[in-house]
Amino acid sequence: MKKIGFLSFGHWTPSPQSGTRTAADALLQSVDLAVAAEELGADGAYVRVHHFARQLASPFPLLAAMGAKTSRIELGTAVIDMRYENPLYMAEDAGAADLISGGRLQLGLSRGSPEQVIDGWRHFGYAPAEGETDAEMGRRHAEVFLEVLRGQGFARPNPRPMFPNPPGLLRLEPHSEGLRERIWWGSGSNATAVWAARHGMNLQSSTLKDDETGEPFHIQQARQIRVYRDAWKEAGHDRAPRVSVSRSIFPLLDDRDRAYFGHGGSEQDQVGFIDEKTRAIFGRGYAAEPELLIRELRTDEAIAEADTLLLTIPNQLGVAYCAHVIEGILKYVAPELGWR
Repeated sequence: MKKIGFLSFGHWTPSPQSGTRTAADALLQSVDLAVAAEELGADGAYVRVHHFARQLASPFPLLAAMGAKTSRIELGTAVIDMRYENPLYMAEDAGAADLISGGRLQLGLSRGSPEQVIDGWRHFGYAPAEGETDAEMGRRHAEVFLEVLRGQGFARPNPRPMFPNPPGLLRLEPHSEGLRERIWWGSGSNATAVWAARHGMNLQSSTLKDDETGEPFHIQQARQIRVYRDAWKEAGHDRAPRVSVSRSIFPLLDDRDRAYFGHGGSEQDQVGFIDEKTRAIFGRGYAAEPELLIRELRTDEAIAEADTLLLTIPNQLGVAYCAHVIEGILKYVAPELGWR
């Protein structure tokens, strides 16, 4: 059994060919798709955060709106770039959105990847400390965020407060009990997967990771998951971790599916450089008739290792079509693979 959710980047463009032409369209359609996915029996609605781009950015108003409109489905991010975040303000926003949803948030964080602008986090007022890289700054922000989510008081109260205080040091409010255990780390390497395990975070692994061995993507990703679980066990945490992978999967069920995705082109892994030093491998996509799709997915070792699968959806094709893709996987693919 696997939890199956969708992952949306929330692309929008004023092009007449797009079904998502404005930022408002992207936000409101994301809420509508979360509602539709819940009705179909999907387990999760996740969004990607990108700054300075015509995509989804500030996640917490959106997650709160999703939470107010749904009752069961998990609501998450994959991922929030922590280089841009004030971890204390973020903890307040996350606590509020989690309480609105009834404790359904699953927040994926990461140090981030190359963005739309040069050192975009500097425009948000953040800069690495002396001798620190921007990646290390992102991990430092994440560690502060994890600490304040514990809900322990740390701030000395004013002796003459405007409103009465509980005794002792004060914590951030609103605090949502249990959210700390629903934090994930988006890892692009084996080393950061180990770091996430030591810090007690669940693991998110996408369709991009450092090419560390030259092997096919799904084999490297499966090894990353096993390394993570070994590190988790070694750390001695008292709960079982969760692991997600994301994939582009399209069952070809009708002429519309075949027109959009039936022409091939994504059946092989791709290798490239995400910066001047980092060689990365990009995982293949899947698009085929259900019978062939099932055979191909059986060979994906990383999907087999994970307990959660996030389906990247083409949001600019509209809510109805994305719901059709999700339904096709839940109805024709997942049962045959033992995911349902």
